[in-house]
Amino acid sequence: MIDSIEHKIPELEDMKKYPKELYFLGNLSLLKRRKVSIVGTRRPSGYTKQYTQLLVQSLVKRGIILVSGAAMGVDAIVHSSSGWENTIAIVANGLDIRYPSVNRHLIESIENEGLVLSQFSKCTKATPWSFVVRNELVVALGEVLIVTEADENSGSMRSVEFALRMGKEVYVLPQRLGESNGTNRLLADGLAKPINDILQFANRFGVEPQNSHIEKDEFFYFCQTLPTLDEAVAKFSDRVYEAELEGLIFIENGLVRLV
Repeated sequence: MIDSIEHKIPELEDMKKYPKELYFLGNLSLLKRRKVSIVGTRRPSGYTKQYTQLLVQSLVKRGIILVSGAAMGVDAIVHSSSGWENTIAIVANGLDIRYPSVNRHLIESIENEGLVLSQFSKCTKATPWSFVVRNELVVALGEVLIVTEADENSGSMRSVEFALRMGKEVYVLPQRLGESNGTNRLLADGLAKPINDILQFANRFGVEPQNSHIEKDEFFYFCQTLPTLDEAVAKFSDRVYEAELEGLIFIENGLVRLV
């Protein structure tokens, strides 16, 4: 059932104007998790497909929710590589429309297990203007923006403009000369940083647990954020102390940390 979000989402305060309406289908609790936005071309190279997938999977293992725009190409890779329960799709039309139609099943899967957001009411079709609105919302939700491949003067480069205006860091995959001219120009102009090591980049958001007994559920994801002991106990009660006894976490200077 399509409904509107009544409460304020802090991340969206960075937008030029907070959305008048925000409609959703799916699991709103994903908005409480740490999020990273990834966008890119609708026609990615084999290299971009491979490393976008690896990047997404590495971030998911660290409890990150991936945000993208449900378009063909890089967006679709981001959503499908995340696992439907770990992704937020932002669309440029009403939620009663699945667009583009080639991604219909992808969008329906995210509706059922992840979260789909839109600023547009039912029956609103996508337009060039609505894609710009969609792009700003994608950027606003993420802590950082990653562009894995983009041409100059593309929609992804407009997303970079939003990110820079919001004061967000922009990252790109290194690309060969003559390919992905948009991201190469960002590097040349010092407006983006390269992701030269995917694991090193992902580790800034937390480490993947080496202990196979750690369950990658909400408790694990919560502990990745370095909560205080009081916050952890308020949310998970005795489980915090059970995890400490099992050697899965330790408490240091009032903070809960994963082993």
